[in-house]
Amino acid sequence: MSTTRRVFLMTVATGAAGLSLGAQAQAMVGEKEPQAAALGYVADATMADAKKFPKYAAGQACSSCALYQGKPADAAGGCPLFAGKQVSGKGWCSAWAKKG
Repeated sequence: MSTTRRVFLMTVATGAAGLSLGAQAQAMVGEKEPQAAALGYVADATMADAKKFPKYAAGQACSSCALYQGKPADAAGGCPLFAGKQVSGKGWCSAWAKKG
């Protein structure tokens, strides 16, 4: 399955949850939450465990990920992997996919 198709399917699957939240303030994802921990999510990408997650490369961050739903300059934004919660724009997880 191509990255673009995977991103599309994840976005569609969680789109309804995002729409139902509307303008409500969203909580931030905690690094110790089960899904976040499984994906190696960290709020500061420079703290990513490169040995455990060899896919990590310097310069990768949530704000430059195809899944990130905020603007690149936003401090935080939504992510379909963590429905109803926001991730740090400077964060990173193993599902990171290059935009574009």
